[in-house]
Amino acid sequence: MSAPLITDIAQAEQGTSLWRDAWLRLRRNRLAVLGLAVLCFFVLVALLTPWIAPYGYAQQNLELGATPPSAAHWLGTDIFGRDLLTQIMYGGRVSLAVGFIATAVALVIGVTWGAIAGYAGGKLDAAMMRLVDILYALPFMIFIVLLMVVFGRNMLLLFLAIGAVEWLTMARIMRSQVQSLRQQEFVEAAISLGLSPATIIRRHLVPNALGPIIVYTTLTIPSVMLLEAFLSFLGLGVQPPQTSWGLLISYGAESLEEYPWLLLYPGLALTLTLFSLNFLGDGLRDALDVRGAKD
Repeated sequence: MSAPLITDIAQAEQGTSLWRDAWLRLRRNRLAVLGLAVLCFFVLVALLTPWIAPYGYAQQNLELGATPPSAAHWLGTDIFGRDLLTQIMYGGRVSLAVGFIATAVALVIGVTWGAIAGYAGGKLDAAMMRLVDILYALPFMIFIVLLMVVFGRNMLLLFLAIGAVEWLTMARIMRSQVQSLRQQEFVEAAISLGLSPATIIRRHLVPNALGPIIVYTTLTIPSVMLLEAFLSFLGLGVQPPQTSWGLLISYGAESLEEYPWLLLYPGLALTLTLFSLNFLGDGLRDALDVRGAKD
């Protein structure tokens, strides 16, 4: 018996898990792996920015003004003489924080709402999902703008406002997953053991729906970041002295003809991050699709 055949038999006897199979499929998707690597790079840079930034965040040189890329300032400086690379690094911290935290808010609301509706069924399910349908019909951009105008512009409100409008699709996805899992034998066994609905949802239903949740999360983060960039571009998002990629893009757009690098580099950072998240989301969707993998 040849060595490769023995190895295959040993692996078959040892068995594998759904998550290991998904990881092996994800590794074969080059775009997804590239997206994961680029995303990890940006996250790592954001975490280490206070220690690796070439200049201080508030350091400026008004006499220098806006200068193109040079040996002293790799990506140039803005109209206040601030190093653009430093501004992009600090802006990435805010943009990524908005993306991850606002998505986490949307995830908690959507998963909880959808799981309760899908498990309860009947009139409660109908009432909860009709409310979701009504909220879908509202102009959420106007809703966010009103929140920012009425309650003031601060980072916490920005996280909550964006997260509060991105949970509806997650609620629908979670509801459909719970409805399909509700009839499985392990759920009926948990009910027969006398477990409470909250325990069944937390221990059995949500863990078995992690695949779609993870995929939707990776696709929601770029949507949230793009929404924050749009709000900052309109002057309704992050406010100075804080900065974000959207705010830097807004400043760059105002002086595009004179100083094109002020728009080019922040826009490139945002574009690379959004593409990376979308590639990773598509790869996770394919990797976690067991039926597609069998085909």
